Amino acid sequence: MNREDTQADSARDGTASPGELSTKPELDLDQFLPYRLNSLADRISQALAQLYEERYQLNIAQWRVLAWLSHCDELTAKKVCTYTNMDKARVSRAIQALEERGLITRTPSPRDQRLHDLHLTAAGQAMLAELIPEAQAWEAELVATLTAGEYRDLLNVMRKLERQLERIG
Repeated sequence: MNREDTQADSARDGTASPGELSTKPELDLDQFLPYRLNSLADRISQALAQLYEERYQLNIAQWRVLAWLSHCDELTAKKVCTYTNMDKARVSRAIQALEERGLITRTPSPRDQRLHDLHLTAAGQAMLAELIPEAQAWEAELVATLTAGEYRDLLNVMRKLERQLERIG
């Protein structure tokens, strides 16, 4: 058996030494944090989306606009884009649909006539009064597998990674 045959056999059975063969760089996505976090976030978002799509006929973008409106007194489409990392067109479509359903109002901003302030209507507030507790219960079921300390640590680690990302750009 010649050296090339030995190298081929070693490569097939995984016993090749690092210098024996030229290897291509590999990335194990199961061990790559950006992939794992993105995959988990997508799965969580899609699972939660079923709740508000089926019961409230809201898509993800519309839910995010409503959720931010429940949290902020003053909100514009531009701020929604910033807070949610959604593009302007997606936010605009969500706002238009919510306005057409009578869940939000859009009024010219007194601070800047180019902007519109967004506000929940009574119907929007009533919907969120039902939806938010359901979303919180869903989240509680999701994190029920974690201890209180693990949940606190998870949030702290996420904040640390967010701050680091801001530093490194």
